[in-house]
Amino acid sequence: MTVENDNFTMEFKKLGFKIAYYRKVKGYTQEQLSELLDIATSYIGAIEAPNMDKAISLTTLFRIAKILDVPAYKFLDFD
Repeated sequence: MTVENDNFTMEFKKLGFKIAYYRKVKGYTQEQLSELLDIATSYIGAIEAPNMDKAISLTTLFRIAKILDVPAYKFLDFD
């Protein structure tokens, strides 16, 4: 099986929407989350922006999941 040149644009957008959703449920602003992660607010903004398809590392995803107290798999369940 080969994987064509799929850039996973829709998956990254869905991931960003989920991060934004769980961040808001937890009551954090993008700035607060970025401070807890020790990363730039603009990076969180790029991940969550609906017109962006910003890739993130698994390490970053796991850190976000831990801070938001959400199992990491929930961010990747696109059903």
